[in-house]
Amino acid sequence: MELGLATFADLASGVSPEQRMRDLLEEAELAEQLGLDVFAIGEHHREDFLISSPAVALAAIAARTERIRLSSAVTVLSSDDPVRVFQQFAELDLISNGRAEIMAGRGSFTESFPLFGYDLDDYDDLYAEKLDLLLKLRTGEPVTWEGRLRAPLHDTIVYPRPIQDPLPVWVAVGGSPESVARAGALGLPLTIAIIGGQPARFAPLVELYRRAAAQFGHDAEALPLAINTHAFVGETSHAADKAFAAPYLAMMNRIGRERGWPPSGRAEYEALRSPQGAVAAGSPEQVAEKILMEHELFHNSRYVGQMSVGAVAHADVLRSMELFGTKVAPVVREEVARREATAATAATAATAATAATAATNTTDPTPAAAHDDAADPADQAVSAA
Repeated sequence: MELGLATFADLASGVSPEQRMRDLLEEAELAEQLGLDVFAIGEHHREDFLISSPAVALAAIAARTERIRLSSAVTVLSSDDPVRVFQQFAELDLISNGRAEIMAGRGSFTESFPLFGYDLDDYDDLYAEKLDLLLKLRTGEPVTWEGRLRAPLHDTIVYPRPIQDPLPVWVAVGGSPESVARAGALGLPLTIAIIGGQPARFAPLVELYRRAAAQFGHDAEALPLAINTHAFVGETSHAADKAFAAPYLAMMNRIGRERGWPPSGRAEYEALRSPQGAVAAGSPEQVAEKILMEHELFHNSRYVGQMSVGAVAHADVLRSMELFGTKVAPVVREEVARREATAATAATAATAATAATAATNTTDPTPAAAHDDAADPADQAVSAA
């Protein structure tokens, strides 16, 4: 399983944008040094977040790293232009020697829509149209496209072309069944952000995703699936809470006031960081256990943690990253490898058993008509499903 980090580069009080940018680059370089697989930066258009153009910051990181994959934690595709998004990430792909990814979402905040002249009444249609165009642009074939909300293209190839063919596009969702089903139908990788409640509540969404993928002819089990949560690692549970709890609650309550959520306090935080909660915060053992619990639920191929939340001190974020890379990651990777090996062995045994049964049936003396009269359990299962 791939392990990585995501950030929206929160701007804490008293930290200048220049310093936050330097901190962001240091976080990304450390992520590579720790052997993590992906570093993702999200897009916002607010005074409390630094990054409005993930591709620009990721390009700076690309020039300082060699191996780690570089993704937008979300590109708000609904309020952007698919041609420019493709061009920017194609250039990032060239700078990084084939490490770029787009994580396309509809946006959890709405500031970008009036900023770029879009009507929120078109929220869903904007995303559907622009995702359709972005995927066509990836092919390298001349594109003729027409929609309701963007100017048409006629026999157009967009340049530059990236190294990766196709340029990876993930769908990022926060819980919308429509977006999950769309990702499955299109055969696109999916990232589910779990920022509240209990991860188990999201299992039906994963089932919906894989069911939609299979319905449209995709190998549902092979499609990449990422789980993204808030996370923080301390030497002990107490150390993690001391560094993370207050900034996390302040950030969630600030956003909650805008959205009409009830205020959260220590009791809510404890519920979220409990074994069944959404936040992976605590000692290395506790965080590894939380990630493995989610893997048991979802069989996800990637986990991404968001540590630099609100006003968490930069030094504390770096220490959390070190513990994640040196203490949590080895445990998670070893256990996931063991689970996958066990599953592969079971699948091989099942295939062998099926083959043996088929071979036995070829010499079955019972007339075929007798079998036709009996209800096949497999048929019953399909009908029930």
